[in-house]
Amino acid sequence: MIDSVRGVVAIVGCGFVADYYLATMANHPELVVAGVYDRDARRAEAFATYHGLSRYEDFAVLLADENVELVVNLTSPESHYQVSREALMAGKHVYSEKPLATDLAEGAELVELAERSGLVLGVAPCLPLGETAQTLWRAVRLGEIGRPQLVYAELDDGAIHQMRYRSWRSASGAPWPYRNEFRHGCTLEHAGYHLALLIAMFGAVAELTAFASTVVATPEVDHPAPDFTSTCLRFRSGVVARLTCSIVAPQNHSLVVVGEEGALMAVDAWDFGSPLYVRRPIRPERLQLTGPMPYPLVRESTFAHRYEGAHAMDFARGVAEVAEAAADGRPCRLSARHALHVLEIILAISNGESTRRFDTHLEPVTPMPWATDELAT
Repeated sequence: MIDSVRGVVAIVGCGFVADYYLATMANHPELVVAGVYDRDARRAEAFATYHGLSRYEDFAVLLADENVELVVNLTSPESHYQVSREALMAGKHVYSEKPLATDLAEGAELVELAERSGLVLGVAPCLPLGETAQTLWRAVRLGEIGRPQLVYAELDDGAIHQMRYRSWRSASGAPWPYRNEFRHGCTLEHAGYHLALLIAMFGAVAELTAFASTVVATPEVDHPAPDFTSTCLRFRSGVVARLTCSIVAPQNHSLVVVGEEGALMAVDAWDFGSPLYVRRPIRPERLQLTGPMPYPLVRESTFAHRYEGAHAMDFARGVAEVAEAAADGRPCRLSARHALHVLEIILAISNGESTRRFDTHLEPVTPMPWATDELAT
Protein backbone atom coordinates (compact mmCIF):
# COMPACT_ATOMS: atom_id res chain seq x y z
CA MET A 1 0.00 0.00 0.00
CA ILE A 2 1.40 3.40 -0.98
CA ASP A 3 2.13 5.90 1.79
CA SER A 4 -0.55 8.37 0.68
CA VAL A 5 -3.37 5.84 1.22
CA ARG A 6 -5.03 6.20 4.63
CA GLY A 7 -7.85 3.71 4.15
CA VAL A 8 -9.07 0.94 1.85
CA VAL A 9 -12.86 0.97 1.93
CA ALA A 10 -15.71 -1.19 0.67
CA ILE A 11 -19.21 0.14 0.12
CA VAL A 12 -22.27 -1.84 1.20
CA GLY A 13 -25.52 -0.57 -0.28
CA CYS A 14 -25.68 0.84 -3.81
CA GLY A 15 -28.95 2.74 -3.53
CA PHE A 16 -29.85 6.39 -3.99
CA VAL A 17 -27.43 7.93 -1.47
CA ALA A 18 -24.42 5.89 -2.61
CA ASP A 19 -23.90 8.12 -5.64
CA TYR A 20 -23.47 11.11 -3.30
CA TYR A 21 -20.54 9.34 -1.68
CA LEU A 22 -18.89 8.19 -4.89
CA ALA A 23 -19.21 11.65 -6.45
CA THR A 24 -17.30 13.18 -3.53
CA MET A 25 -14.87 10.31 -2.88
CA ALA A 26 -12.55 11.90 -5.45
CA ASN A 27 -11.99 14.76 -2.98
CA HIS A 28 -10.09 12.26 -0.84
CA PRO A 29 -7.38 10.52 -2.85
CA GLU A 30 -6.13 9.01 0.40
CA LEU A 31 -9.13 6.65 0.22
CA VAL A 32 -9.18 3.62 -2.08
CA VAL A 33 -12.46 1.86 -2.91
CA ALA A 34 -11.80 -1.87 -3.08
CA GLY A 35 -15.30 -2.71 -4.27
CA VAL A 36 -19.04 -2.51 -3.67
CA TYR A 37 -21.82 -4.86 -2.63
CA ASP A 38 -25.61 -4.78 -2.63
CA ARG A 39 -28.01 -7.65 -1.98
CA ASP A 40 -29.72 -6.63 -5.23
CA ALA A 41 -27.18 -7.95 -7.73
CA ARG A 42 -28.58 -5.90 -10.62
CA ARG A 43 -28.40 -2.70 -8.60
CA ALA A 44 -24.83 -3.49 -7.56
CA GLU A 45 -23.84 -4.24 -11.15
CA ALA A 46 -25.36 -0.99 -12.45
CA PHE A 47 -23.63 1.02 -9.71
CA ALA A 48 -20.26 -0.69 -10.13
CA THR A 49 -20.38 -0.28 -13.90
CA TYR A 50 -21.34 3.39 -13.71
CA HIS A 51 -18.46 4.19 -11.34
CA GLY A 52 -15.92 1.75 -12.78
CA LEU A 53 -15.60 -0.26 -9.58
CA SER A 54 -15.25 -3.92 -8.70
CA ARG A 55 -18.27 -5.74 -7.29
CA TYR A 56 -18.35 -8.33 -4.52
CA GLU A 57 -20.66 -11.25 -5.23
CA ASP A 58 -21.37 -11.81 -1.55
CA PHE A 59 -21.17 -9.80 1.68
CA ALA A 60 -19.15 -12.59 3.30
CA VAL A 61 -16.55 -12.30 0.53
CA LEU A 62 -16.28 -8.57 1.19
CA LEU A 63 -15.80 -9.15 4.92
CA ALA A 64 -13.16 -11.79 4.22
CA ASP A 65 -11.11 -9.39 2.06
CA GLU A 66 -8.06 -8.63 4.21
CA ASN A 67 -7.31 -5.49 2.20
CA VAL A 68 -10.56 -3.85 3.31
CA GLU A 69 -10.08 -1.80 6.46
CA LEU A 70 -13.29 0.22 6.52
CA VAL A 71 -16.86 -0.73 5.59
CA VAL A 72 -19.09 2.15 4.46
CA ASN A 73 -22.64 1.16 5.38
CA LEU A 74 -25.06 2.87 2.97
CA THR A 75 -27.94 0.44 3.34
CA SER A 76 -31.49 1.44 4.33
CA PRO A 77 -32.00 2.36 8.03
CA GLU A 78 -33.55 -0.97 9.05
CA SER A 79 -30.36 -2.73 7.85
CA HIS A 80 -27.85 -0.43 9.52
CA TYR A 81 -27.59 -2.46 12.71
CA GLN A 82 -27.07 -5.86 11.08
CA VAL A 83 -24.58 -4.69 8.45
CA SER A 84 -22.53 -2.64 10.92
CA ARG A 85 -22.56 -5.46 13.45
CA GLU A 86 -21.29 -8.03 10.93
CA ALA A 87 -18.57 -5.64 9.75
CA LEU A 88 -17.40 -4.95 13.30
CA MET A 89 -17.45 -8.67 14.11
CA ALA A 90 -15.19 -9.16 11.09
CA GLY A 91 -12.70 -6.65 12.50
CA LYS A 92 -13.53 -3.78 10.14
CA HIS A 93 -13.88 -0.13 11.03
CA VAL A 94 -17.30 1.22 10.03
CA TYR A 95 -18.78 4.44 8.75
CA SER A 96 -22.57 4.22 8.75
CA GLU A 97 -25.18 6.40 7.15
CA LYS A 98 -27.57 7.88 9.69
CA PRO A 99 -29.14 6.73 11.89
CA LEU A 100 -26.82 4.45 13.84
CA ALA A 101 -29.75 2.01 14.16
CA THR A 102 -33.53 2.17 14.40
CA ASP A 103 -33.60 0.68 17.91
CA LEU A 104 -31.78 2.22 20.87
CA ALA A 105 -30.69 -1.09 22.39
CA GLU A 106 -29.24 -2.22 19.07
CA GLY A 107 -27.44 1.11 18.70
CA ALA A 108 -25.94 0.72 22.18
CA GLU A 109 -24.83 -2.80 21.28
CA LEU A 110 -22.94 -1.50 18.24
CA VAL A 111 -21.20 1.20 20.27
CA GLU A 112 -20.11 -1.28 22.93
CA LEU A 113 -18.97 -3.80 20.31
CA ALA A 114 -16.80 -1.20 18.56
CA GLU A 115 -15.27 0.03 21.82
CA ARG A 116 -14.63 -3.51 23.06
CA SER A 117 -12.99 -4.43 19.76
CA GLY A 118 -10.84 -1.31 19.50
CA LEU A 119 -12.54 -0.33 16.24
CA VAL A 120 -13.73 3.05 14.99
CA LEU A 121 -17.46 3.35 14.40
CA GLY A 122 -18.35 6.69 12.85
CA VAL A 123 -21.84 7.82 11.90
CA ALA A 124 -23.23 10.34 9.44
CA PRO A 125 -24.01 13.11 8.97
CA CYS A 126 -20.63 14.70 8.32
CA LEU A 127 -22.22 18.16 8.39
CA PRO A 128 -20.31 19.15 11.58
CA LEU A 129 -17.06 18.83 9.57
CA GLY A 130 -18.13 21.40 6.97
CA GLU A 131 -16.67 24.87 6.60
CA THR A 132 -19.84 26.74 7.60
CA ALA A 133 -20.49 24.52 10.61
CA GLN A 134 -16.89 24.71 11.81
CA THR A 135 -16.84 28.50 11.38
CA LEU A 136 -20.11 28.90 13.27
CA TRP A 137 -18.89 26.70 16.10
CA ARG A 138 -15.56 28.55 16.28
CA ALA A 139 -17.30 31.94 16.35
CA VAL A 140 -19.38 30.77 19.30
CA ARG A 141 -16.28 29.49 21.14
CA LEU A 142 -14.52 32.80 20.56
CA GLY A 143 -17.41 34.73 22.09
CA GLU A 144 -18.43 36.58 18.92
CA ILE A 145 -22.03 36.76 20.20
CA GLY A 146 -21.35 36.40 23.91
CA ARG A 147 -22.78 33.51 25.87
CA PRO A 148 -25.02 31.40 23.60
CA GLN A 149 -28.59 31.20 24.84
CA LEU A 150 -31.05 30.13 22.15
CA VAL A 151 -31.02 28.20 18.86
CA TYR A 152 -33.60 28.03 16.07
CA ALA A 153 -32.93 25.01 13.84
CA GLU A 154 -35.10 24.39 10.77
CA LEU A 155 -35.20 21.24 8.67
CA ASP A 156 -38.18 21.70 6.38
CA ASP A 157 -37.62 19.92 3.09
CA GLY A 158 -40.47 21.10 0.93
CA ALA A 159 -43.89 19.64 0.13
CA ILE A 160 -42.67 16.20 -0.92
CA HIS A 161 -46.21 14.95 -1.52
CA GLN A 162 -46.59 17.52 -4.32
CA MET A 163 -43.36 16.50 -6.05
CA ARG A 164 -42.69 13.75 -8.60
CA TYR A 165 -40.75 11.68 -6.12
CA ARG A 166 -41.70 8.35 -7.75
CA SER A 167 -39.57 9.30 -10.76
CA TRP A 168 -36.49 10.48 -8.87
CA ARG A 169 -33.33 8.58 -9.84
CA SER A 170 -29.73 8.88 -8.74
CA ALA A 171 -26.88 9.30 -11.22
CA SER A 172 -26.44 5.55 -11.56
CA GLY A 173 -30.19 4.94 -11.86
CA ALA A 174 -31.24 4.02 -8.31
CA PRO A 175 -34.79 5.14 -7.42
CA TRP A 176 -35.44 7.35 -4.41
CA PRO A 177 -36.70 4.92 -1.71
CA TYR A 178 -39.88 6.86 -0.99
CA ARG A 179 -41.66 4.06 0.85
CA ASN A 180 -38.77 3.77 3.31
CA GLU A 181 -38.59 7.55 3.62
CA PHE A 182 -42.27 7.81 4.52
CA ARG A 183 -42.14 4.77 6.79
CA HIS A 184 -39.15 6.00 8.81
CA GLY A 185 -40.05 9.69 8.60
CA CYS A 186 -38.25 12.96 8.08
CA THR A 187 -37.17 13.22 11.72
CA LEU A 188 -35.27 9.93 11.70
CA GLU A 189 -33.82 10.80 8.29
CA HIS A 190 -33.02 14.50 8.79
CA ALA A 191 -32.95 15.65 12.43
CA GLY A 192 -29.42 14.34 12.85
CA TYR A 193 -28.09 17.04 10.53
CA HIS A 194 -28.70 19.76 13.09
CA LEU A 195 -28.52 17.62 16.22
CA ALA A 196 -25.03 16.29 15.44
CA LEU A 197 -23.68 19.84 15.19
CA LEU A 198 -25.60 21.22 18.17
CA ILE A 199 -24.43 18.37 20.42
CA ALA A 200 -20.84 18.94 19.28
CA MET A 201 -21.21 22.64 20.09
CA PHE A 202 -23.24 22.56 23.30
CA GLY A 203 -22.88 19.05 24.70
CA ALA A 204 -25.54 16.52 25.65
CA VAL A 205 -29.26 17.25 25.82
CA ALA A 206 -30.73 17.26 29.33
CA GLU A 207 -34.43 17.28 28.44
CA LEU A 208 -36.86 17.78 25.59
CA THR A 209 -40.50 18.43 24.90
CA ALA A 210 -41.75 17.16 21.55
CA PHE A 211 -44.81 17.30 19.34
CA ALA A 212 -45.27 15.03 16.32
CA SER A 213 -48.05 14.80 13.74
CA THR A 214 -48.86 13.37 10.33
CA VAL A 215 -50.16 16.37 8.42
CA VAL A 216 -50.48 14.85 4.95
CA ALA A 217 -51.77 11.31 4.42
CA THR A 218 -49.79 9.23 1.93
CA PRO A 219 -51.03 6.16 0.06
CA GLU A 220 -47.51 4.75 -0.15
CA VAL A 221 -47.41 3.13 3.33
CA ASP A 222 -50.10 2.06 5.78
CA HIS A 223 -48.55 3.67 8.84
CA PRO A 224 -46.31 6.58 7.84
CA ALA A 225 -44.11 8.23 10.42
CA PRO A 226 -44.91 11.85 11.37
CA ASP A 227 -44.17 14.32 8.57
CA PHE A 228 -43.95 17.22 11.03
CA THR A 229 -42.22 17.45 14.40
CA SER A 230 -41.36 20.40 16.59
CA THR A 231 -39.16 20.01 19.64
CA CYS A 232 -37.76 22.19 22.38
CA LEU A 233 -34.48 20.98 23.84
CA ARG A 234 -32.47 22.08 26.84
CA PHE A 235 -28.79 21.21 26.70
CA ARG A 236 -26.81 20.43 29.83
CA SER A 237 -24.81 23.58 29.12
CA GLY A 238 -27.98 25.65 29.53
CA VAL A 239 -28.58 26.47 25.85
CA VAL A 240 -32.18 26.09 24.71
CA ALA A 241 -33.08 25.10 21.13
CA ARG A 242 -36.16 24.69 18.98
CA LEU A 243 -35.83 22.04 16.25
CA THR A 244 -38.46 21.71 13.52
CA CYS A 245 -38.59 18.95 10.87
CA SER A 246 -41.11 18.55 8.09
CA ILE A 247 -41.65 17.39 4.52
CA VAL A 248 -44.63 19.71 4.15
CA ALA A 249 -43.38 23.28 4.57
CA PRO A 250 -41.18 25.12 2.02
CA GLN A 251 -37.52 24.19 2.16
CA ASN A 252 -35.67 25.81 5.03
CA HIS A 253 -32.39 24.46 6.41
CA SER A 254 -31.38 27.54 8.38
CA LEU A 255 -29.67 27.58 11.75
CA VAL A 256 -29.68 30.62 14.06
CA VAL A 257 -27.66 30.85 17.28
CA VAL A 258 -28.61 33.73 19.58
CA GLY A 259 -26.25 34.95 22.27
CA GLU A 260 -26.17 37.70 24.88
CA GLU A 261 -24.38 40.01 22.45
CA GLY A 262 -25.69 39.13 19.02
CA ALA A 263 -26.76 36.33 16.70
CA LEU A 264 -25.19 34.10 14.05
CA MET A 265 -27.15 32.62 11.13
CA ALA A 266 -26.28 29.93 8.59
CA VAL A 267 -28.58 30.21 5.59
CA ASP A 268 -28.43 26.55 4.57
CA ALA A 269 -26.85 24.13 6.99
CA TRP A 270 -26.76 21.42 4.29
CA ASP A 271 -24.33 23.54 2.28
CA PHE A 272 -20.71 23.26 3.45
CA GLY A 273 -20.07 26.73 2.01
CA SER A 274 -23.33 28.38 3.04
CA PRO A 275 -23.08 32.09 3.79
CA LEU A 276 -22.83 32.88 7.49
CA TYR A 277 -24.13 36.15 8.89
CA VAL A 278 -23.73 37.94 12.21
CA ARG A 279 -25.88 40.58 13.88
CA ARG A 280 -24.24 42.65 16.59
CA PRO A 281 -25.57 45.25 19.06
CA ILE A 282 -25.65 48.85 17.88
CA ARG A 283 -27.50 50.00 21.01
CA PRO A 284 -26.43 47.62 23.75
CA GLU A 285 -28.66 49.28 26.34
CA ARG A 286 -31.69 48.05 24.36
CA LEU A 287 -30.03 45.07 22.67
CA GLN A 288 -30.85 46.58 19.30
CA LEU A 289 -28.92 44.67 16.63
CA THR A 290 -27.44 45.59 13.28
CA GLY A 291 -28.77 44.05 10.12
CA PRO A 292 -27.18 40.79 8.94
CA MET A 293 -23.50 41.28 8.13
CA PRO A 294 -21.40 38.63 6.33
CA TYR A 295 -19.16 36.61 8.62
CA PRO A 296 -16.15 35.15 6.77
CA LEU A 297 -15.68 31.39 6.73
CA VAL A 298 -12.45 30.06 8.22
CA ARG A 299 -11.64 28.68 4.80
CA GLU A 300 -13.45 28.49 1.49
CA SER A 301 -15.51 25.39 0.78
CA THR A 302 -13.52 24.48 -2.30
CA PHE A 303 -13.94 20.72 -2.60
CA ALA A 304 -14.01 20.07 -6.31
CA HIS A 305 -16.21 17.02 -6.67
CA ARG A 306 -19.91 17.41 -5.88
CA TYR A 307 -23.09 15.55 -6.65
CA GLU A 308 -24.93 17.68 -9.17
CA GLY A 309 -28.31 18.97 -8.11
CA ALA A 310 -28.09 17.73 -4.53
CA HIS A 311 -26.75 18.81 -1.16
CA ALA A 312 -23.54 20.81 -1.37
CA MET A 313 -21.84 18.54 1.14
CA ASP A 314 -18.63 16.57 0.83
CA PHE A 315 -20.28 13.31 1.86
CA ALA A 316 -17.04 11.36 1.74
CA ARG A 317 -15.46 13.68 4.32
CA GLY A 318 -17.06 11.54 7.02
CA VAL A 319 -15.49 8.41 5.56
CA ALA A 320 -12.11 10.15 5.46
CA GLU A 321 -12.53 11.21 9.10
CA VAL A 322 -13.08 7.61 10.23
CA ALA A 323 -10.14 6.37 8.15
CA GLU A 324 -7.86 9.04 9.57
CA ALA A 325 -9.01 8.45 13.16
CA ALA A 326 -8.36 4.73 12.76
CA ALA A 327 -4.93 5.29 11.21
CA ASP A 328 -3.88 7.83 13.85
CA GLY A 329 -5.45 6.05 16.83
CA ARG A 330 -7.43 9.11 17.91
CA PRO A 331 -11.12 9.66 18.77
CA CYS A 332 -13.39 10.12 15.76
CA ARG A 333 -15.09 13.51 15.43
CA LEU A 334 -18.27 11.70 14.31
CA SER A 335 -18.24 9.35 17.28
CA ALA A 336 -20.67 6.53 17.85
CA ARG A 337 -21.37 7.73 21.40
CA HIS A 338 -22.62 11.04 20.03
CA ALA A 339 -24.62 9.22 17.34
CA LEU A 340 -26.25 7.06 20.02
CA HIS A 341 -27.33 10.21 21.88
CA VAL A 342 -28.69 11.64 18.62
CA LEU A 343 -30.64 8.41 18.15
CA GLU A 344 -32.24 8.48 21.60
CA ILE A 345 -33.32 12.08 21.01
CA ILE A 346 -34.73 11.32 17.55
CA LEU A 347 -36.70 8.32 18.80
CA ALA A 348 -38.21 10.42 21.59
CA ILE A 349 -39.17 13.14 19.09
CA SER A 350 -40.67 10.69 16.62
CA ASN A 351 -42.77 9.22 19.41
CA GLY A 352 -44.03 12.70 20.26
CA GLU A 353 -42.96 12.36 23.90
CA SER A 354 -44.31 15.35 25.80
CA THR A 355 -41.33 15.41 28.15
CA ARG A 356 -38.19 13.31 28.26
CA ARG A 357 -35.09 13.70 30.40
CA PHE A 358 -31.63 12.34 29.66
CA ASP A 359 -28.60 11.65 31.84
CA THR A 360 -26.16 11.17 28.96
CA HIS A 361 -22.59 12.41 29.39
CA LEU A 362 -20.37 12.85 26.35
CA GLU A 363 -16.71 13.57 25.72
CA PRO A 364 -16.01 16.91 24.00
CA VAL A 365 -15.57 16.92 20.23
CA THR A 366 -12.35 18.33 18.76
CA PRO A 367 -12.72 20.92 15.98
CA MET A 368 -11.08 20.39 12.61
CA PRO A 369 -7.38 21.41 12.56
CA TRP A 370 -8.12 24.34 10.25
CA ALA A 371 -10.83 25.74 12.57
CA THR A 372 -9.16 25.79 15.98
CA ASP A 373 -9.37 28.78 18.32
CA GLU A 374 -5.65 29.42 17.93
CA LEU A 375 -6.25 30.74 14.42
CA ALA A 376 -7.67 33.93 15.92
CA THR A 377 -5.49 37.01 15.48
